[in-house]
Amino acid sequence: MQSRRNFIGKVATGLAGTLAASNVLGASDRVRVGVIGMGARGTELLREALACPNTECIGIADVYTKRLEEAKAIAPGAQAYLDYRRLLDDRSLDAVLIATPPHLHAEQFVAALEAGKHVYQERTMAFTVEDAKRMRAAHHHAGNLVVQVGHQTCSSGHVQDATTFLQPELMGKITGIRAHFYRNTPHGKPQWARPVYPDMTPENVAWDSFLGDAPKREFDANRFQNWRFFWDYSGGTVTENLSPQLAFWYKLLGLQIPGAVTMTGGLYLWKDGREVPDTIHVSLEHHEEMLFSWDSGFGNNQLGVAEEVLGTNGAISKGQQIRYTPQKVNRPGANEMMGTARTEPRAHMQNFLDAIRSLQEPNCPFDVGFRVSIACRMALESYFQQRTVLWDAAREEIV
Repeated sequence: MQSRRNFIGKVATGLAGTLAASNVLGASDRVRVGVIGMGARGTELLREALACPNTECIGIADVYTKRLEEAKAIAPGAQAYLDYRRLLDDRSLDAVLIATPPHLHAEQFVAALEAGKHVYQERTMAFTVEDAKRMRAAHHHAGNLVVQVGHQTCSSGHVQDATTFLQPELMGKITGIRAHFYRNTPHGKPQWARPVYPDMTPENVAWDSFLGDAPKREFDANRFQNWRFFWDYSGGTVTENLSPQLAFWYKLLGLQIPGAVTMTGGLYLWKDGREVPDTIHVSLEHHEEMLFSWDSGFGNNQLGVAEEVLGTNGAISKGQQIRYTPQKVNRPGANEMMGTARTEPRAHMQNFLDAIRSLQEPNCPFDVGFRVSIACRMALESYFQQRTVLWDAAREEIV
C-alpha cells in the first residue's frame, strides 16, 4: 500500500504559485490564507477562517500525512505540503495561520514574515527568551505585515466591558489580580492524553521537521502525539492556559514584563510519563505595584476558569461573564454592574483578516504576545531552578 507521502506528492507538485501578492488589500478583497499545523487547533482555525467572508484557504502544511488528508476534506482546493516552506513559496498567499507546538513557533514565524506573509500566531507566541527576541527582530523588519497573536480573549466582548469598569473612580488603586484555571477528567482519562494511532510511523510523519531545533531523538510516536507532556516542545499549562489570562489583562492594564516570578507545584495526579506538572501556583510581581497570582490544577474543576481584579474602590470578576462589584467602604452608594457586550463568532480571526485589509493594528498585537511569552518563560525557569527568577530589563535576560 502506498504511504501518504505519495498522496502528498500528487497533491503538491511543481512550484507553488506564480502570482505576486500585495500586502495591501481592499476592504472587500479576498484574503488567501494557508495553515501550518493541522492538528486540532489548526483545524479549528481553518474552519474559523473559511467561515469569514471573502477568505480562501489555498494551502495547508503538516508533518503528519493523515492530518493533511483530513484537512483536504475541509478545504478541497488547498494544496497540501509536508514542508511548510513549500507553502510559503506560494506568492499568491497573503497570510498564514501557525498552529504548531511552541518549540516551532519562532522558526515558522520568522520564515513567514521573511516570505512576506501576514501571520496569525497561536499562543504562546514565543517558547524562549531567545525565540522572542528573534521573532521581534523579524517583526521589526516586516514593514506593514500584520501579526495577530492567538489570545482570543483580546477580541471578546469582555474587553469593552472591562475597559468601562477599569476607570480610576470605579477601581481606585489596583494592587492584585487573582486568577485560576482548573479542569477535571474522568478516572482513567488523563488531561491532554491522546491515543497513538498505528499509522503514526516514520513513513507518515516527518519526524525531523517535527523536532526542529529540539534535541534529536529516535522516532517516538507518543512524543509526537502527546507533545504537550514534554518540556522539549511544551510549557504545559503555563503556555497553554496561563498565557491567555495574562494577555487579557496585560493588554488592558498595559502591564510590562514582571520583575520577579515564582512557580511551585508538581506532578501530583497524572503519573503517565508526562514531564509537565499538573498542579501549580505562579506569582508574578510587576513594577506597576501589582501582584498577579495564578493557580492551576487538573484534578478538580470546582473553581473553573476566572480572574479577579482587586482595587481599593472595586473589583472586576471575569469568568464566562464579567461584572463589577464596588467596595462599599470607599463607594458606599455604588451598585454592581454586569457586562453587556457580546462576543461575535470568530471575532479574533475576523479581526486579523480586517487588519490585513486595513493595515491597522490587530486586537492582540506582537508586543502583547512578547510580554506574555517572557512572563511565561520566567515561570518555567523558576520551576526548573526551584527559585524566584528576576528580569534584567537592561540586558533582557532572566537572572
